[in-house]
Amino acid sequence: MSNAVLASDRPGSAPIIQERGQRAVFCGLTSIIWLHRKIQDAFFLVVGSRTCAHLIQSAAGVMIFAEPRFATAVLQDRDLAGLADANEELDRVAAQVIARRPEIKTIFLVSSCPSEVIKLDLANAAQRLGQKYDGRIRFVDYSGSGIETTFTQGEDSCLESLAAQLPTDDSGKPALMVAGSLPDIVEDQFARLFEQLGIGPVHFFPARSSNEMPPIGPQTRLLLAQPFLGNTTRALGKRGATLLPAPYPYGAEGTTAWLRAAADAFGVAPEHFDQVTAAPKARAMRALEAPRERLAGKRITFLPDSQMELPLARFLHRECGMALGEVGTPFFDQQTMAAELPLLPEGVRITEGQDLDPQLDRVRAARPDLTVCGMGIANPLESEGLRTKWSIELVFTPVHGYDQAGDLAGLFTRPLLRQDMLEV
Repeated sequence: MSNAVLASDRPGSAPIIQERGQRAVFCGLTSIIWLHRKIQDAFFLVVGSRTCAHLIQSAAGVMIFAEPRFATAVLQDRDLAGLADANEELDRVAAQVIARRPEIKTIFLVSSCPSEVIKLDLANAAQRLGQKYDGRIRFVDYSGSGIETTFTQGEDSCLESLAAQLPTDDSGKPALMVAGSLPDIVEDQFARLFEQLGIGPVHFFPARSSNEMPPIGPQTRLLLAQPFLGNTTRALGKRGATLLPAPYPYGAEGTTAWLRAAADAFGVAPEHFDQVTAAPKARAMRALEAPRERLAGKRITFLPDSQMELPLARFLHRECGMALGEVGTPFFDQQTMAAELPLLPEGVRITEGQDLDPQLDRVRAARPDLTVCGMGIANPLESEGLRTKWSIELVFTPVHGYDQAGDLAGLFTRPLLRQDMLEV
């Protein structure tokens, strides 16, 4: 049975219900797939089992002989039994990576469930290796374990570790930091909008190169591009950054509110803001017209998986006309979700955490038109005639900003269109 308690109360609306029980999620190692594409001179070295290696290789869709910028230092039985010095093996593998890939500037040592179970201290290993290579290569450790976490927390853990190593900005001048990995094309679109608004300097975190990680200081204004960066937000706050509360840039409405938070912080005149955003906002609204016709009135349920559930529910309800069933999220962070909660309709059931069997029972009873869930849950629901959307697809696909609004809505129309074709 689930242990349901009130996680927090929203004035004028239903409480957030906390559930604890059986879970079905990917681990944080999955985030290596998009992080290694973003930080283009970094190598991700997982200290784990063969299962870890198979997971990452399968998720990336590449063969290991293609020499991607990630690998797994596989813990053997002797390591797990404490009969071998895992640190010696780690040093050997790190030396091999550096010899084969001289262009690498940062090596992330990523712990997994097995390495955490045997208490392998990767923090000390990172410090030791950094000293050994005399600062020529940066070593950063973080946890990609799947113990009590979900897959997007891998990025949160990675950026939290990086935050402590960011250079200090003592210029005394205001600067904007956009936190959260974005596809390069989306980052470039946002950079152009900020430039047209007259906001600058603007830094994106993480940067595309290890040598271009942004400085941070008391005048840094922080704008979150991803909704799953709770620990990163607090780490950056300790370095002096001030969070700008804003909805996340999904759809025309969300993107406009997100940009407006930065514009207000930097004193951009409302008339100038409207002038800059009018054309891209209009394009986004036109792009949403066709998918809205298909989605309006359809009922959608979110099972907890990615921590993107609340802002996506807001987008689909307010801009696509969908009716919200249950909105589940694996973890609810009051700080990072403060601007999203007021935009959700009163009375919607919001759950934090996972108790799989009761949640699936509620899905079967409600029979929504679409259920957003993890891959492992999707196929059983499909076999019962319920249409699903993999939540992990929303992380791998460019979905932020004005120009991707139609594509984001289109991701939710495809399962419904597929159903129509199968019924013909």
